[in-house]
Amino acid sequence: MALIGVFLVFAGVLAAAQAATLGVVHTEGGFVEGTSKKIGLLNPVYLDIFKGIPFGAPTKILEKPEKHPGWSGTLKAKEYNKRCMQATLLQTDIMGDLDCLYLNIWVPQSRKAVSTKLPVMVWIYGGGFLLGGGQGANFLDNYLYDGEELAVRGNVIVVTFNYRLGPLGFLSTGDANAPGNYGMWDQHFAIAWVKRNIAAFGGDPSNITIFGESAGAASVSLQTLTPYNVGLIKRAISQSGVGMCPWAIQKDPLVWAEKIAQNVGCPVNDTKALTDCLRKTDPKAITLAYQLDFVNLKYPLVHYLAFSPVIDGDFIPEDPRNLFDNAANVDYIAGVNNMDGHLFAGIDMAAINRPLQKIYKEEVHKLVEGLTSPKGTSGLDVAFELYTGNWGTNPDQELMKKTVVELETDYIFLVPTQEALALHYMHAQNAKTYSYLFTHPTRMPVYPNWVGADHAEDLQYMFGKPFKNTLAYRPQDRDVSEAMMAYWTNFAATGDPSKGNSKVPTPWLSYNTQYGMYLEINNKINSKSMKQDLRSPYVKFWCATYRNLPNV
Repeated sequence: MALIGVFLVFAGVLAAAQAATLGVVHTEGGFVEGTSKKIGLLNPVYLDIFKGIPFGAPTKILEKPEKHPGWSGTLKAKEYNKRCMQATLLQTDIMGDLDCLYLNIWVPQSRKAVSTKLPVMVWIYGGGFLLGGGQGANFLDNYLYDGEELAVRGNVIVVTFNYRLGPLGFLSTGDANAPGNYGMWDQHFAIAWVKRNIAAFGGDPSNITIFGESAGAASVSLQTLTPYNVGLIKRAISQSGVGMCPWAIQKDPLVWAEKIAQNVGCPVNDTKALTDCLRKTDPKAITLAYQLDFVNLKYPLVHYLAFSPVIDGDFIPEDPRNLFDNAANVDYIAGVNNMDGHLFAGIDMAAINRPLQKIYKEEVHKLVEGLTSPKGTSGLDVAFELYTGNWGTNPDQELMKKTVVELETDYIFLVPTQEALALHYMHAQNAKTYSYLFTHPTRMPVYPNWVGADHAEDLQYMFGKPFKNTLAYRPQDRDVSEAMMAYWTNFAATGDPSKGNSKVPTPWLSYNTQYGMYLEINNKINSKSMKQDLRSPYVKFWCATYRNLPNV
C-alpha cells in the first residue's frame, strides 16, 4: 500500500509538472504574470487567473478614458485592484479611486497544452450605475463575480472589469461641455482591449460574448446598439435590464448636473463654467453630492435613479429603439426574474414584506399613479383596472402584495425586455434571439414565502456559487446553477444555448414575435419549461395602449 501511495504522489507531481500554464503573457501594455491553480484530484483541470490588468489610464473627471501608457518589466497580476470611486452603502463616505480601469481574466487549461481559440465572456456588473465592481461583493475572499466555475465548467475565458459610476461616470450637461456616458466609454474601452489582446491569453477575438445583470444588462444592451461596437461583439446576454428600461436612459441630465454643482459650490447657470468647476473639484465631494433616498419618497424609487446613460448624439446617437440595426449580427439572450420588481416594491411600500401589516387599495392606486404620471388620469385608470381586475370585492393580502410586485416587475424590467427581444428579432440578419424567465424562489429567509426570484437572485447560480459554497446550498440549487452555466457557456461557444460542450436539461427554442417562446429557468427544467407569450396582455398594454396615450 505504501508503494501505491508513493506512486500516486509521484504521478501527481508528474501531472503537475506537465500542467499547461500561460506563464508570462505579452499584452499591448507590457508583460503580465498571473497565478496558476489546479482544481480537482483524479481528473484535475488547471486555471490561469490574472487580476488587476490595466486597460485604461487613471481617469480624469468628466473625460473619456485614455489608453494606458504601459509599464516596464513584468506586471504581477495577482490581486484585484480598487473599484471605481463610489459612495459606500450608507452614503457617508466613498470607496474606490479615479485610477480604476482594471480587468480580471480566468483561462481554463487542459493538462497537456495551453488552450487556444476559446470563447470569451466579458461580464458587466450591475448596481444602478451607482455602485459595484468587477470582482463583485465579497465575504472575505469569496467574491460574487469570481469567474472560476463558469470558466472551468463551460471551457470559456471569463473577463470582468471596472467602469466609472454615479456622477463621475454619468453626469451630463446635455451638451458638448459634459456629454456624459463616461462609464459607457469605459465599458467599450474594456471590450476593445479584450478584442485586441485576448488571443495572447488563448481566447478567440472573433467570438466575444458580453453579459451583465441589471444596470450591467442595460449596458450590455446599449453596447450592442452603439455604432462603436459593430464588429467587436459576437453575442450578448442581458439579465434583468435592457436599453429600453425606464431607468436606463436619463432624459433630464442637466437637472441632476445642476444639483451636483449646487451641492459642491459650482456655478449652475452656465454649463461650461459648471463643467470647468467640477473638473477642479474633489472627486469625493462630487460622488457624495448625490444621495439616493429610500424613505418618504414622493414618487416610486425607480424615478430617483439619477445617473445613467444619456442620448448624446455620439455613443448613443438616438433613442435606443432606433439603433437595433447595429445589433443585426449579434446573437442575443434576454430575460428577467419573475419578481425582479420586489426589491423596488419593498422600498416603495414597506408593508409588502411585513406579513402582519396590510396594504390598501388606495396605496396601490397611488403607486400606479406614480408610474403612469406622464399620461395623467387616462393612463392611471386603464393601468389600475388592468392590474386589479382579478381582485374581486375583498382581495386577500397576498394577492394584493403580489400584484404590486408584478406591476413593478412589468414596468421596470419585464415589458422593456420583451420589447427589446421583439426589436432584436425584427432587425436580426445572421443572429438568433432567445428569451427566458428565471423563477427559482428567493433564498432570503426574511421575505414572505410567496416571493419568487427577486432582483439579482440569478447571479449566485450563474456564477456557480452552489458548487463553490456547497454547505450553503441544496442539491436543487446546484441543478439550477448547472443548467444556467451550461446554457450560458454553450451560447457563448456556439450561439445556441442548447449546443456545445455542456449537457442541458431540455432544448431552448429561439424566440420569434409570432410565438414569443421563452424558457422558464428553475430546478425543474424539462420539455414543458418552453412556454409562450410571457405576460402578453401586460406587454401589449405598456407597449401599445399606454404608449399611444397623449402625454399630459
